[in-house]
Formats: sequence, C-alpha cells, structure tokens
Amino acid sequence: MREDRDYTQKEIAEYLNMHTTQYQRYERGESTVPADIIVSLAKLYEVPSDYLLELSDEGVVLRQKKDIT
Repeated sequence: MREDRDYTQKEIAEYLNMHTTQYQRYERGESTVPADIIVSLAKLYEVPSDYLLELSDEGVVLRQKKDIT
C-alpha cells in the first residue's frame, strides 16, 4: 500500500515519528506493529485497521497520496 501511494519508507517513518530502520522492521515482519501505529497508518491510508491486519479486504478503495508533511 505504501508503494502504491508513492510514499517512501523514510516519509512514513517520519510521519510515525520513528527511525526508518524501525519502520523497515515492521514492513519485513521482524517486529510486531503496536496498535497505535496501526491506527495511524489506517488514518493515513484511509482504510479500516482490519484491512491492515489482513482481516478484511472489503470496502477498501485505493486513494491517492496525501501530503503528510
């Protein structure tokens, strides 16, 4: 989803207020993503958190990149 919206890992890490390395660990599945991060990403991508948790694929519409600066 990040790549579909043309965000870099660095941009998302900055949005989440963390180091890029930590965000990369989340993407690779090396670290468990805390609930507050899931909520922040769901808001950014305008999708239900269930979609990010791979519990649902209903009601998701891919949207364009938002300005996160």
